[in-house]
Amino acid sequence: MRDKADYARKGIARGRSCVALQYAGGILLVAPNPSSALHKISEIYDRIGFAAVGRYNEYENLRKAGVTYADITGYQFDRHDVTARGIANWYAQTLGTIFTESPKPFEVEIVVAEVGLSPADDQIYRITFDGSVTDEPGFVAFGGQADQVSAALKERYSDDMSLSEAFAAALAALSAPANGERTERTEFAAAQLEVAILDRARDHRTFRRIRAARLEELLAEARPAPAAEPADDESSAESSGSAPSGSAPSGTGPGSSTPPSSSGPSSPSSPSDTEPPTGPAPGGSDRGTGLDGGSPL
Repeated sequence: MRDKADYARKGIARGRSCVALQYAGGILLVAPNPSSALHKISEIYDRIGFAAVGRYNEYENLRKAGVTYADITGYQFDRHDVTARGIANWYAQTLGTIFTESPKPFEVEIVVAEVGLSPADDQIYRITFDGSVTDEPGFVAFGGQADQVSAALKERYSDDMSLSEAFAAALAALSAPANGERTERTEFAAAQLEVAILDRARDHRTFRRIRAARLEELLAEARPAPAAEPADDESSAESSGSAPSGSAPSGTGPGSSTPPSSSGPSSPSSPSDTEPPTGPAPGGSDRGTGLDGGSPL
Protein backbone atom coordinates (compact mmCIF):
# COMPACT_ATOMS: atom_id res chain seq x y z
CA MET A 1 0.00 0.00 0.00
CA ARG A 2 2.84 2.36 0.79
CA ASP A 3 4.46 1.61 -2.58
CA LYS A 4 1.18 2.32 -4.35
CA ALA A 5 0.76 5.60 -2.49
CA ASP A 6 4.32 6.69 -3.33
CA TYR A 7 3.78 5.76 -6.96
CA ALA A 8 0.59 7.81 -7.20
CA ARG A 9 2.08 10.84 -5.41
CA LYS A 10 5.11 10.93 -7.69
CA GLY A 11 2.92 10.74 -10.77
CA ILE A 12 0.70 13.59 -9.57
CA ALA A 13 3.69 15.73 -8.53
CA ARG A 14 5.04 15.64 -12.08
CA GLY A 15 2.10 17.73 -13.24
CA ARG A 16 1.35 21.39 -12.65
CA SER A 17 -0.85 22.68 -9.88
CA CYS A 18 -4.38 23.98 -10.36
CA VAL A 19 -6.35 26.28 -8.07
CA ALA A 20 -10.00 26.81 -7.20
CA LEU A 21 -11.09 29.75 -5.10
CA GLN A 22 -14.18 31.67 -4.12
CA TYR A 23 -14.81 35.26 -5.14
CA ALA A 24 -17.77 37.57 -4.66
CA GLY A 25 -19.58 36.37 -7.78
CA GLY A 26 -18.93 32.63 -7.57
CA ILE A 27 -16.01 30.18 -7.84
CA LEU A 28 -12.97 30.58 -10.08
CA LEU A 29 -11.05 27.60 -11.52
CA VAL A 30 -7.60 28.17 -13.07
CA ALA A 31 -5.23 25.56 -14.52
CA PRO A 32 -2.03 25.92 -16.58
CA ASN A 33 -2.89 24.00 -19.74
CA PRO A 34 -1.43 24.74 -23.19
CA SER A 35 -3.72 22.20 -24.87
CA SER A 36 -6.95 23.46 -26.41
CA ALA A 37 -8.44 19.97 -26.73
CA LEU A 38 -7.58 18.17 -23.47
CA HIS A 39 -9.44 19.97 -20.70
CA LYS A 40 -8.59 19.85 -17.02
CA ILE A 41 -11.69 21.86 -16.06
CA SER A 42 -15.21 20.86 -17.04
CA GLU A 43 -18.86 21.01 -16.05
CA ILE A 44 -20.50 18.19 -14.11
CA TYR A 45 -24.02 19.52 -13.55
CA ASP A 46 -26.03 22.73 -13.34
CA ARG A 47 -24.08 24.44 -10.54
CA ILE A 48 -21.20 21.98 -10.19
CA GLY A 49 -17.74 22.13 -11.74
CA PHE A 50 -14.93 19.59 -12.02
CA ALA A 51 -11.14 20.07 -12.11
CA ALA A 52 -8.42 17.45 -12.06
CA VAL A 53 -4.68 16.90 -12.42
CA GLY A 54 -2.69 13.78 -13.18
CA ARG A 55 -3.14 11.25 -15.98
CA TYR A 56 -5.59 12.62 -18.51
CA ASN A 57 -7.12 9.28 -19.55
CA GLU A 58 -7.82 8.38 -15.92
CA TYR A 59 -9.47 11.59 -14.77
CA GLU A 60 -11.38 11.92 -18.06
CA ASN A 61 -12.96 8.52 -17.41
CA LEU A 62 -13.83 9.70 -13.90
CA ARG A 63 -15.35 12.91 -15.27
CA LYS A 64 -17.59 11.04 -17.69
CA ALA A 65 -18.67 8.65 -14.95
CA GLY A 66 -19.44 11.60 -12.67
CA VAL A 67 -21.59 13.25 -15.35
CA THR A 68 -23.50 9.98 -15.83
CA TYR A 69 -24.00 9.60 -12.07
CA ALA A 70 -25.29 13.18 -11.77
CA ASP A 71 -27.67 12.83 -14.73
CA ILE A 72 -29.15 9.58 -13.45
CA THR A 73 -29.57 10.98 -9.94
CA GLY A 74 -31.27 14.12 -11.24
CA TYR A 75 -33.57 12.08 -13.49
CA GLN A 76 -34.58 9.54 -10.84
CA PHE A 77 -35.10 12.05 -8.04
CA ASP A 78 -34.81 15.82 -8.50
CA ARG A 79 -32.22 18.19 -9.95
CA HIS A 80 -31.76 19.75 -6.52
CA ASP A 81 -30.73 16.35 -5.16
CA VAL A 82 -27.53 16.47 -7.23
CA THR A 83 -24.93 18.11 -4.99
CA ALA A 84 -21.17 18.46 -4.94
CA ARG A 85 -21.10 16.58 -1.65
CA GLY A 86 -22.86 13.58 -3.16
CA ILE A 87 -20.60 13.53 -6.23
CA ALA A 88 -17.49 13.92 -4.06
CA ASN A 89 -18.56 10.96 -1.91
CA TRP A 90 -19.19 8.88 -5.04
CA TYR A 91 -15.71 9.76 -6.38
CA ALA A 92 -14.19 8.90 -3.00
CA GLN A 93 -15.77 5.45 -3.02
CA THR A 94 -14.67 4.83 -6.59
CA LEU A 95 -11.07 5.93 -6.06
CA GLY A 96 -10.84 4.10 -2.73
CA THR A 97 -11.95 0.85 -4.37
CA ILE A 98 -9.46 1.28 -7.20
CA PHE A 99 -6.63 2.04 -4.77
CA THR A 100 -7.22 -1.04 -2.62
CA GLU A 101 -8.19 -3.59 -5.27
CA SER A 102 -6.33 -2.55 -8.42
CA PRO A 103 -2.61 -3.34 -8.85
CA LYS A 104 -2.09 0.22 -10.13
CA PRO A 105 -3.74 3.21 -8.42
CA PHE A 106 -5.10 6.16 -10.35
CA GLU A 107 -2.61 9.03 -10.54
CA VAL A 108 -5.21 11.76 -10.14
CA GLU A 109 -6.43 14.46 -7.78
CA ILE A 110 -9.91 15.86 -8.24
CA VAL A 111 -11.77 18.96 -7.08
CA VAL A 112 -15.55 19.16 -7.18
CA ALA A 113 -16.98 22.66 -6.60
CA GLU A 114 -20.57 23.84 -6.26
CA VAL A 115 -21.65 27.47 -6.30
CA GLY A 116 -24.51 28.38 -3.97
CA LEU A 117 -26.97 31.24 -3.86
CA SER A 118 -24.66 33.01 -1.39
CA PRO A 119 -20.93 32.70 -0.65
CA ALA A 120 -21.76 30.83 2.57
CA ASP A 121 -23.40 28.08 0.49
CA ASP A 122 -20.39 27.47 -1.77
CA GLN A 123 -18.72 24.05 -1.51
CA ILE A 124 -15.25 22.93 -2.63
CA TYR A 125 -14.15 19.31 -2.11
CA ARG A 126 -10.75 17.77 -2.84
CA ILE A 127 -10.54 14.02 -3.52
CA THR A 128 -7.15 12.32 -3.59
CA PHE A 129 -5.97 9.13 -5.32
CA ASP A 130 -6.77 6.92 -2.30
CA GLY A 131 -10.34 8.14 -1.88
CA SER A 132 -9.73 10.69 0.89
CA VAL A 133 -12.10 13.69 0.84
CA THR A 134 -11.44 17.09 2.38
CA ASP A 135 -13.71 20.10 2.55
CA GLU A 136 -11.72 23.16 1.45
CA PRO A 137 -13.26 26.47 2.56
CA GLY A 138 -12.32 29.48 0.46
CA PHE A 139 -9.62 28.08 -1.80
CA VAL A 140 -7.61 24.98 -2.66
CA ALA A 141 -4.45 24.21 -4.63
CA PHE A 142 -3.99 20.63 -5.80
CA GLY A 143 -1.61 18.63 -7.93
CA GLY A 144 2.02 19.39 -8.69
CA GLN A 145 3.76 21.28 -5.89
CA ALA A 146 0.48 22.08 -4.14
CA ASP A 147 2.05 23.06 -0.81
CA GLN A 148 4.06 25.94 -2.28
CA VAL A 149 1.14 27.14 -4.41
CA SER A 150 -1.26 26.91 -1.47
CA ALA A 151 1.09 28.94 0.74
CA ALA A 152 1.39 31.64 -1.92
CA LEU A 153 -2.38 31.68 -2.46
CA LYS A 154 -3.05 31.96 1.28
CA GLU A 155 -1.06 35.20 1.43
CA ARG A 156 -3.14 36.79 -1.33
CA TYR A 157 -6.60 35.37 -0.71
CA SER A 158 -9.33 37.39 1.00
CA ASP A 159 -13.10 37.19 1.23
CA ASP A 160 -15.35 38.99 -1.26
CA MET A 161 -12.68 39.53 -3.89
CA SER A 162 -13.70 40.64 -7.35
CA LEU A 163 -13.08 38.37 -10.32
CA SER A 164 -10.03 40.41 -11.35
CA GLU A 165 -8.57 40.25 -7.84
CA ALA A 166 -9.21 36.52 -7.54
CA PHE A 167 -7.63 35.87 -10.93
CA ALA A 168 -4.58 37.96 -10.01
CA ALA A 169 -4.19 35.99 -6.77
CA ALA A 170 -4.50 32.67 -8.59
CA LEU A 171 -2.02 33.73 -11.25
CA ALA A 172 0.52 34.90 -8.67
CA ALA A 173 0.20 31.61 -6.76
CA LEU A 174 0.62 29.51 -9.91
CA SER A 175 3.70 31.57 -10.78
CA ALA A 176 5.35 30.63 -7.49
CA PRO A 177 8.64 28.70 -7.70
CA ALA A 178 8.63 24.91 -8.01
CA ASN A 179 5.22 24.68 -9.70
CA GLY A 180 6.42 21.97 -12.04
CA GLU A 181 9.38 24.09 -13.14
CA ARG A 182 12.98 24.50 -12.06
CA THR A 183 12.81 28.28 -12.26
CA GLU A 184 10.16 30.78 -11.35
CA ARG A 185 7.59 31.74 -13.92
CA THR A 186 6.64 35.39 -13.83
CA GLU A 187 3.78 35.39 -16.31
CA PHE A 188 1.47 33.23 -18.41
CA ALA A 189 0.06 33.82 -21.86
CA ALA A 190 -3.64 33.43 -22.53
CA ALA A 191 -2.99 30.34 -24.66
CA GLN A 192 -1.26 28.65 -21.72
CA LEU A 193 -4.17 28.91 -19.29
CA GLU A 194 -7.52 27.21 -18.87
CA VAL A 195 -9.93 29.38 -16.91
CA ALA A 196 -13.57 28.85 -15.98
CA ILE A 197 -16.03 30.19 -13.43
CA LEU A 198 -19.20 29.07 -11.71
CA ASP A 199 -21.19 32.30 -11.99
CA ARG A 200 -23.55 32.81 -9.07
CA ALA A 201 -25.70 35.29 -11.00
CA ARG A 202 -26.56 32.88 -13.82
CA ASP A 203 -29.68 30.74 -13.74
CA HIS A 204 -29.74 27.00 -14.34
CA ARG A 205 -26.27 26.28 -15.79
CA THR A 206 -23.64 28.43 -14.07
CA PHE A 207 -20.48 27.01 -15.67
CA ARG A 208 -18.77 29.35 -18.13
CA ARG A 209 -15.33 29.28 -19.72
CA ILE A 210 -13.30 32.48 -19.95
CA ARG A 211 -11.51 32.77 -23.26
CA ALA A 212 -10.11 35.15 -25.87
CA ALA A 213 -10.67 38.86 -25.25
CA ARG A 214 -12.04 38.51 -21.71
CA LEU A 215 -9.06 36.39 -20.66
CA GLU A 216 -6.67 38.92 -22.17
CA GLU A 217 -8.39 41.65 -20.15
CA LEU A 218 -7.98 39.69 -16.93
CA LEU A 219 -4.34 39.04 -17.72
CA ALA A 220 -3.72 42.72 -18.37
CA GLU A 221 -5.39 43.64 -15.08
CA ALA A 222 -3.43 40.98 -13.17
CA ARG A 223 -0.04 42.04 -14.45
CA PRO A 224 1.71 44.80 -12.51
CA ALA A 225 1.86 48.18 -14.20
CA PRO A 226 5.29 49.02 -15.70
CA ALA A 227 7.39 51.31 -13.54
CA ALA A 228 7.34 54.96 -14.63
CA GLU A 229 10.59 56.17 -16.15
CA PRO A 230 12.27 59.10 -14.34
CA ALA A 231 12.24 62.51 -15.99
CA ASP A 232 15.11 62.89 -18.46
CA ASP A 233 15.41 66.71 -18.44
CA GLU A 234 17.98 67.02 -15.69
CA SER A 235 19.75 63.74 -16.50
CA SER A 236 20.24 64.73 -20.14
CA ALA A 237 21.53 68.12 -19.07
CA GLU A 238 24.03 66.53 -16.72
CA SER A 239 25.15 63.95 -19.27
CA SER A 240 25.78 66.59 -21.95
CA GLY A 241 27.67 68.90 -19.57
CA SER A 242 25.23 71.83 -20.05
CA ALA A 243 24.15 73.92 -17.11
CA PRO A 244 20.54 74.19 -15.97
CA SER A 245 18.51 77.04 -17.45
CA GLY A 246 18.88 80.39 -15.71
CA SER A 247 22.62 79.97 -14.90
CA ALA A 248 25.56 81.26 -16.86
CA PRO A 249 27.38 78.81 -19.14
CA SER A 250 30.76 77.57 -18.01
CA GLY A 251 33.66 79.76 -19.04
CA THR A 252 31.62 82.96 -19.74
CA GLY A 253 30.81 84.17 -16.24
CA PRO A 254 32.68 86.77 -14.24
CA GLY A 255 36.11 85.67 -13.12
CA SER A 256 36.44 82.88 -15.65
CA SER A 257 39.89 82.36 -17.09
CA THR A 258 38.76 81.08 -20.48
CA PRO A 259 37.35 83.66 -22.87
CA PRO A 260 34.38 82.77 -25.02
CA SER A 261 35.11 81.49 -28.49
CA SER A 262 34.78 84.02 -31.26
CA SER A 263 34.90 81.70 -34.23
CA GLY A 264 31.28 81.99 -35.31
CA PRO A 265 28.39 79.79 -34.30
CA SER A 266 29.50 77.05 -32.02
CA SER A 267 28.79 73.45 -33.01
CA PRO A 268 26.74 71.26 -30.65
CA SER A 269 28.91 69.65 -28.03
CA SER A 270 27.16 66.27 -28.29
CA PRO A 271 24.40 64.64 -30.34
CA SER A 272 22.07 64.76 -27.35
CA ASP A 273 22.02 68.59 -27.57
CA THR A 274 20.13 68.46 -30.87
CA GLU A 275 17.50 65.92 -29.81
CA PRO A 276 14.42 66.24 -27.62
CA PRO A 277 15.35 65.66 -23.97
CA THR A 278 12.94 62.73 -23.67
CA GLY A 279 13.74 60.92 -26.91
CA PRO A 280 15.61 57.62 -27.20
CA ALA A 281 19.38 57.55 -27.53
CA PRO A 282 20.71 57.36 -31.10
CA GLY A 283 20.83 53.81 -32.35
CA GLY A 284 19.01 52.61 -29.25
CA SER A 285 15.57 51.13 -28.84
CA ASP A 286 12.66 52.47 -26.88
CA ARG A 287 11.24 48.97 -26.43
CA GLY A 288 11.67 47.68 -22.93
CA THR A 289 11.27 44.16 -21.78
CA GLY A 290 7.51 44.78 -21.93
CA LEU A 291 4.81 42.41 -20.81
CA ASP A 292 5.88 39.77 -23.31
CA GLY A 293 9.57 39.84 -22.51
CA GLY A 294 9.62 36.70 -20.40
CA SER A 295 10.72 33.34 -21.63
CA PRO A 296 8.01 31.03 -23.07
CA LEU A 297 6.18 28.72 -20.76
